[in-house]
Amino acid sequence: MHSPVAMFVYNRADNTRRTLEALLQNKHAAETDVYVFSDGGKDERSWKKVNQVRALLHEVERQVAETHALKSLTIVERPENIYLERNIIEGISYVLDRHDTVIVLEDDIVTSPYFLDYMNQAFYIYKDDPVVMHVSGFTNLDLLNDEEEEISNGKDAQDTQDVQDDDEFYFTPHMSGWGWGTWAHKWKAHFKHYQSREEALEGMTREDCNAMQYDGVFPCLKSLDKDPIPWDICWEIAIYKAHGLCITPYHTLVRNIGLDSGTHFRGSRWLQHYEFDREPLDHPIVVTFQTPRKDEKKEALFKLAIRDWGIRYTWLGRILRFAYKRYRKLTRK
Repeated sequence: MHSPVAMFVYNRADNTRRTLEALLQNKHAAETDVYVFSDGGKDERSWKKVNQVRALLHEVERQVAETHALKSLTIVERPENIYLERNIIEGISYVLDRHDTVIVLEDDIVTSPYFLDYMNQAFYIYKDDPVVMHVSGFTNLDLLNDEEEEISNGKDAQDTQDVQDDDEFYFTPHMSGWGWGTWAHKWKAHFKHYQSREEALEGMTREDCNAMQYDGVFPCLKSLDKDPIPWDICWEIAIYKAHGLCITPYHTLVRNIGLDSGTHFRGSRWLQHYEFDREPLDHPIVVTFQTPRKDEKKEALFKLAIRDWGIRYTWLGRILRFAYKRYRKLTRK
């Protein structure tokens, strides 16, 4: 089984090129159908960048036709700007109306050569398990190299070793949207694009919200105040409400190369960096059937890793952050 890929692009030609180059280097790329959904521009300036992206896509389309590097490449060009959320939700629906599974990439996700192999294994093995609803290619943790860090944070060395002496993947209720996938029957049964905070949290208790946000360390529910509400928090809530789990690799199989220019996040590497900005795994993962269950030790490690969204500040960033917090405190009086 070779799952199709749905890729979503906007106006970043260089990131799109790097994402496609990595995808083409994947094992099983030649057996994979790829659908690229190109959102339209908002104004004349953005249309220039959108057209640069589309020129690149058609260049790759010609290369694929000559080399058969992919099974197929389908380009869907939106005639106007429909924004990230609608582009992704409608694109996923388009693919899942035609296929049983989908692998989702945005234009800044560089994949390991073994990413597709891992995703396809997971799709096949867990297709009939209703608990496993999502396959993540990214993990905030690094279970290969976290031992020294966890010891420095006061974790017992044996606890960390217990986490590492494990399979090459684990299960968590937390989904990652950086290179991921799901099954058509699971997405169609559970996903809903919520239109308000009240609708999204219907049926959830304060304890549920606290658990989803790892006691406030992972304040993901703040996304419900955005308009439109991001697709990923809707899917995160759907998984939680269904008591679902996500299969996740022990070391990331993808790297986000667009953290300083994304739709939902912009930052400066002069001021901060992501602790989990790591090179993708350079060898294959073997996915076997394991009874899906949440691992409390890994959940505790995630809680440590995600504090401040995984952002670690430089000395300059710490100074500016302190000054900003001080200013906010004074202006609130």
